[in-house]
Amino acid sequence: MSQTAPSVPESAAEVPAIRLRKLTKTFGTKGLGETTAVDGVDLDIRQGEFFSMLGPSGSGKTTVLRLIAGFELPTAGTIELEGRDVSGKAPFERDVNTVFQDYALFPHMSLVDNVAYGLRVRGMAKGERRERAVEELERVQLGKFMHRRPSQLSGGQRQRVALARALVVEPKVLLLDEPLGALDLKLRQQMQLELKELQRSLGITFIFVTHDQEEALTMSDRIGVFNNGRLAQIGTAHEIYQRPLGAFVANFVGTSNLFTAEVAAGLYHRGGQFVVRPERLSVDWAGSPAVRDGVTSLPGTVTSLVYVGHATQVRVALEGGPAVVVLVGSDLPVDGSLVGSRVAVSWTDADVVWLPDAA
Repeated sequence: MSQTAPSVPESAAEVPAIRLRKLTKTFGTKGLGETTAVDGVDLDIRQGEFFSMLGPSGSGKTTVLRLIAGFELPTAGTIELEGRDVSGKAPFERDVNTVFQDYALFPHMSLVDNVAYGLRVRGMAKGERRERAVEELERVQLGKFMHRRPSQLSGGQRQRVALARALVVEPKVLLLDEPLGALDLKLRQQMQLELKELQRSLGITFIFVTHDQEEALTMSDRIGVFNNGRLAQIGTAHEIYQRPLGAFVANFVGTSNLFTAEVAAGLYHRGGQFVVRPERLSVDWAGSPAVRDGVTSLPGTVTSLVYVGHATQVRVALEGGPAVVVLVGSDLPVDGSLVGSRVAVSWTDADVVWLPDAA
């Protein structure tokens, strides 16, 4: 008689902070305009990881966050928190906390009372909760403002208060729903670095929802790119950017020049689409195609130039190929108008990324 080997339990280090299996969420009534917002998502988020969920509006990323938080219940599938199924649990029964884009601070309370509120709800003694709240405000460098009210703070400071209020209850997972979206560019970039440093110092799992690709690339240990309720790709920032697994990821994360299967067949005698990033292309302003092994070169016409500060985006309509964007540094010719110029665009074969889902 055959015997089944006993199952080996996962060690604490191996158990993911969050595990999603076949997670599905539909809205509406079947047959009457039902919409599938999340479609069978499988995902493991590691302990102590800064994981970003990236995607356009309507891709399902925010709904997944709300499902993890317990603000929505799944239509199908499971949600595990450190190995415990919390799929049907209320938000207060899950050891997670959420920071929203609008911060949701109490305007009539001081900062220290705002931060201490969660501890008050949990029944902690007044002296202890005040001490904990002050410590958390000091951690986000706002201790000297503890008696102020939210209206007396800048947007970046209010965001830090919201973080302190979420962290003071020591959640196992912190959920961040586009918390930097209301900030101006300079402050947003500053807070990206501060938030990442805070996460590293605390060692808490952060799940960050954003539609801003630069934000995700800057902050994340790993990124999950969402499209139409599904995960299109999971990987590090380098993997997502350098080796996209489809045309959607290639175009959404950064700028990509997509070459069709017909062009690929003519240039490389193989099927499938490929992409080349703008910074990997070079322009010969004299219009002389490069002729050497491992380099592909096509003639074209400059159609526009867009100055972006650190570089210029040169748009070129290629002969026998698509219109492409080339990122050029400071070596632009200074004589005459470049629009309408005949040029040659080149790239090395090593910089070609083939898209497996189109092969």
